[in-house]
Amino acid sequence: MKVAGSLEILTLLAVAVHQLSLVTGNSTVVVTYENVNEFIDSNELVLLSFYAEWCRFSKILEPIFEEAAAKIHQKFPEPGRVILGKVNCDKEEILADQFRIIKYPTIKIVRNGLISNQEYRGQRSLEAFVQFVEKELSDPIKEFHTIDELKSADVGNGMVIGYFISKDHVEYDTYRRVASLMRNDCRFLVGFGDLTKELRPPGKNTLIFRGDPSIPNPKHAYNEYQGNMTSFASLTAWIEKRCVPLVREITFDNAEELSEEGLPLVLLFYNKYDLDPIQEFKKAIHRQLENETRVNFLIAEGELFKHPLYHMGKSLDDLPVIAIDSFIHMYLFPRFEDIHQPDVLKKFIDDLFNGSLHFNFHLALEDDEKSESTIDPVQLPPVVHESKFKELRPSKHRYTLINNTRDEL
Repeated sequence: MKVAGSLEILTLLAVAVHQLSLVTGNSTVVVTYENVNEFIDSNELVLLSFYAEWCRFSKILEPIFEEAAAKIHQKFPEPGRVILGKVNCDKEEILADQFRIIKYPTIKIVRNGLISNQEYRGQRSLEAFVQFVEKELSDPIKEFHTIDELKSADVGNGMVIGYFISKDHVEYDTYRRVASLMRNDCRFLVGFGDLTKELRPPGKNTLIFRGDPSIPNPKHAYNEYQGNMTSFASLTAWIEKRCVPLVREITFDNAEELSEEGLPLVLLFYNKYDLDPIQEFKKAIHRQLENETRVNFLIAEGELFKHPLYHMGKSLDDLPVIAIDSFIHMYLFPRFEDIHQPDVLKKFIDDLFNGSLHFNFHLALEDDEKSESTIDPVQLPPVVHESKFKELRPSKHRYTLINNTRDEL
């Protein structure tokens, strides 16, 4: 009895010490090249802070990240849910290269063992980290309880609907894991049991995709998943292909992430009180340029991005306006109405990559210089427009930037 009592006391002391460590800090794990896969494979969500000891921004983040780890572990103590790890890039160069670290500190997000280029870009505060993890670990799938509820669901950019026999099935677990990964790109619904009996094959589960009804693309309007329902990789690829929109919206919240993708931006600046040009632009892109992978197609609210408009000699009265930002120069598309003509927008993009846009702008600049003697240059709109969206790249006031140069296209 005395031995058992001693063991019980030791166990309680161990638990107490563990709880104390969560409160007082030291809740992050040290991640190295040798143990990274162990942490990634055994946890639903992993946040990795890549830092350098000499970087002042890394030093500012360190105590906040540590405190956040303690708070998060208190909220989610279950093994396999979430960990916050730190990587010393001075010691772990190979690991930093594998995660393509170009600035310190960088916080990478790993969901369900899948490593991507996505980063945490929110506020670096205790509250923001905790809220982010709470959202990431919340159920991404909304259950519908009536057919009318299903019919009235807002499709948005795209919606995946699951018809399942029950929640206690390995196929549903796979669906939930993929939905957790893709929660920011698509909407996810599910129904169970007798409610879905007439909507799925007898004795089987099924998934269907509903696309944006405004996009003239029948193959994405309604599509049933034909792959392995327990394959995380296969289901992720199927949903990603359908849910990540060809035309996305740029805001100040996602501009840094979009700029780091490294592709030139084809932008539609629109008036928030006239949304028709957005649908025209989307339809033109889907009809003419669905397989174009050299650029990112974006829409930008004119009031929000009026500075780049002004920089190009345009105002809100001129909207809609289309332009390319190569992160070196901005190039105006001559007339919005021309997007309906076959291959005009495609030629505009081709001319960016074959150098014609840059060459023609330099010719225009030379003509502008010749006219300076007769026309007040203040009255002339700029002809060669330097990139303004490069200013939305990672800021030197937030990161220590490394290897962040970019050559002319």
